[in-house]
Amino acid sequence: MKKIIGATLLGTALMAGTAGADEWFTSPFGAEDTLGAMNYLAPEKVLQATRLVREGKVYQLGMITSGDTPAYPPRKFQMIVHQLADGSGATIGTNKAVGNDDTVITSIGIGSQIDGLGHIGREHIYYNNRAAAEVVAPDGLKIYGTHALPGIVTRGVVLDMTKIFNQDPVAAGTAYTQTHIQQAERTQGVTIESGDVVLLHSGYLTATADSKDLIPAEPGLGISGAHYLAQKGVVAIGADNWALEALPPENATEAFPVHQILLAKYGVYILENMRTQQLVDDGVGAFMFTLGVPKLKGAVQAIINPLAIR
Repeated sequence: MKKIIGATLLGTALMAGTAGADEWFTSPFGAEDTLGAMNYLAPEKVLQATRLVREGKVYQLGMITSGDTPAYPPRKFQMIVHQLADGSGATIGTNKAVGNDDTVITSIGIGSQIDGLGHIGREHIYYNNRAAAEVVAPDGLKIYGTHALPGIVTRGVVLDMTKIFNQDPVAAGTAYTQTHIQQAERTQGVTIESGDVVLLHSGYLTATADSKDLIPAEPGLGISGAHYLAQKGVVAIGADNWALEALPPENATEAFPVHQILLAKYGVYILENMRTQQLVDDGVGAFMFTLGVPKLKGAVQAIINPLAIR
C-alpha cells in the first residue's frame, strides 16, 4: 500500500511539474506557432513607423564583423578571397576579364546578430513546448530557423540607460529592472507598445571599442525588466553589448536567464551588439526600425545590420 501511495504521489508530482513546464513555454498564438513575438508585427505598425520619419536620416545599427571581432568562444570568423576562375589570376575570355570571389568561414553568432527561438531552451525544451528532437538537427534547425523570419518594419525605441544610472558606460553587472525601464520611459517621454523593437543603450560598446577580447562582465537587462518588456508585447529587445543581459546574472548560479525567459518563454527575439551611440547622441527616442534577415536555411542566429530611420 505504501508503495502504491508513494508511486501515486510521485506521479502526481511529475504531472504537476510537466503542467508547469507546459504553461511556461506555451505560445499565446497557438500550438503551431513558430514565430513567437514576430506575430505582433502588423501593417498598422509599419504605418506608425513611417510617420516617425521626419529627416530621412539613416543609422546603421550593425558593426563591422571580421576576424578581430571579439566573440563568445569558440566562435570565430575568417574571410578568404580568391581570384576567378581557377584561383590563378589568369584572364578569362577574349576580353581578358578578371575578378574575385570570396568564402566566409564563420560562426553566425558573432558581431551584430539576432538570436532566433532555437538558440536557448530549458531542459531540452524550446519555445512553445517543442522538444529538442523536434527543433535541432546537425545540418540546421528543423523549426525556428532564422531564414523563416518575416521582414521587420516597425516602431523602434531606444532607451538611454546612462541617464538613469548617471554612468557612461553603465557599470558592469548592473541589471535593468522593470522600475529602471519605466523610469527611462518617463525620462524620455516615450511609451513602449506592442509590436515595438526596444534597444537599450549603456555606452558599453563605445567604451570597449578597442578591446580585442570579449569582456565577461557587462550591464544589461535583468529578470524583471525582461518580463516587463515581453509582457508589453515587444517583438525584439537589443542592446549595445554582446549578451543583452546583465553579466554576471542577478542569480550567480544561473546561466543566461534572460535569454531563457525571452526566447523560450515569450518568443521575444534578441539583438546583440547594436550600435546605439549615434542614436542617443542625436537625442532620438522613437524611430523606424527595419531588418531583413539573411535566408540561410536552418540558421540559429544571423549576422545583421538593422537600420534606424528618423
